[in-house]
Amino acid sequence: MYNDPLVNRYATKEIVNNFSDEKRYVTWRKIWLELAKAQKQLGLTITDAQIQQMEANLENIDFQEVAKLEKELHHDLMAHLHAFSKQAPLAKPIIHLGATSETVKDNADLILIKDALEIIKPKLLQLLQALAKFANEYKNTATIGFTHLQVAQPTTVGKRACGWLQSFVNDFEDLTYFLENNLKFRGLKGATGTQASFKGLFNGNYEKVKELNNLLTEAFGFQDSFIITGQTYDRKLDVTLLNILANIGVSAHKITNDIRILQHLKEIEEDFVKKQVGSSAMPYKRNPIRSERVSSLAKYVMALPASSYMVAATQWLERTLDDSANRRITIPNAFFAVDAILQLLLNIVTNLNVNTKVIAKNIEKELPFLATENIMMLAVTTGGDRQQLHEKIRKMAMETKQEMIESDAANTLLEKILKDKEFNLTKEKLQTVLHIEDFIGFAKEQVEDYLQSIASILK
Repeated sequence: MYNDPLVNRYATKEIVNNFSDEKRYVTWRKIWLELAKAQKQLGLTITDAQIQQMEANLENIDFQEVAKLEKELHHDLMAHLHAFSKQAPLAKPIIHLGATSETVKDNADLILIKDALEIIKPKLLQLLQALAKFANEYKNTATIGFTHLQVAQPTTVGKRACGWLQSFVNDFEDLTYFLENNLKFRGLKGATGTQASFKGLFNGNYEKVKELNNLLTEAFGFQDSFIITGQTYDRKLDVTLLNILANIGVSAHKITNDIRILQHLKEIEEDFVKKQVGSSAMPYKRNPIRSERVSSLAKYVMALPASSYMVAATQWLERTLDDSANRRITIPNAFFAVDAILQLLLNIVTNLNVNTKVIAKNIEKELPFLATENIMMLAVTTGGDRQQLHEKIRKMAMETKQEMIESDAANTLLEKILKDKEFNLTKEKLQTVLHIEDFIGFAKEQVEDYLQSIASILK
């Protein structure tokens, strides 16, 4: 029997249980129950005994009976409706009254999505807090910067970490906005979204139908419901949702790419536990396995929105059923992958090893090249010709780089400059332009400003 690794290997039980059959079908029954309660409250003939019998059987699902009924009916919701009616026979006449399948299914999906977002949101916040702590701790730790993966002006470890953090903050803000503003209940809209069945139940009283809709919406913790739907809510909502989850994957892929590059340089490393095996063939290896796992899962979740685009684009008129099987797979799996990514990243970030001695050694090796413009300007102040000095220092730098490539030699650029009379510099004078603090700009201050700007989010 195949076991889905997203479920059995990566995602937490909390998020898996949120999309379990048990929760989904209990939620269906809760919708039937709350609908009946609201209808009773608004004057339909529904008894307390009927409500009580429904309440008593919410979690009493006979899955074997449901499977048998679905085989006969070829309709999953009707199978559950018949099974529930057998367990609550008094309520059989009023269960699903005025509703259509998507009254139950779509609203249940939105409940599960809302609950899933509430599960991953605090995990994302924990990651933000861990990254903010790391950035603050290393805000003044100078390190070589890279553009095009080539040595560039220095930055700080904390400033680089703020780049990672900022990306996840954007994701957190998008998720929060979606949860608080875009995610609405489908509510009670009927077979094609016109509420025709409820118009009949309430003798054409639109205000009562709206009140019924509001009562059900509030019962499940939603602030609002869609005014306009077809048989289903607009599937572009799923596109927005999956893009938010995929963007978390983008941020995750970026940070773990950087960590893997830095681990290659031995500047920053994932924690490597005492008995961890890096390779079956190479015992000395310390592979960044968690970062690699995150990158792998991120690739998966980043690819999922394409499927939701196609589903949303091909919903004919008021509804077609070719969305159903796709959504059952893509939406839970996107959450499973993101849940796993966030768990792994929190472990990575809170246990990163920063090898400051290696970082300092790498700076020392590259600093003479980074300081060439400062050195040239210093030499100009002692009477040198800027253009001639530029050509000389360029040739010296290229020569030194070649020496370092061919023989792993030390960086001798400063020695060459000191020997050249045209530069007219002493060792003491040269040292005045070689302080690493002069090369990192306002990195430290930028970190402090940024952390202050997001302080309200991190609470």
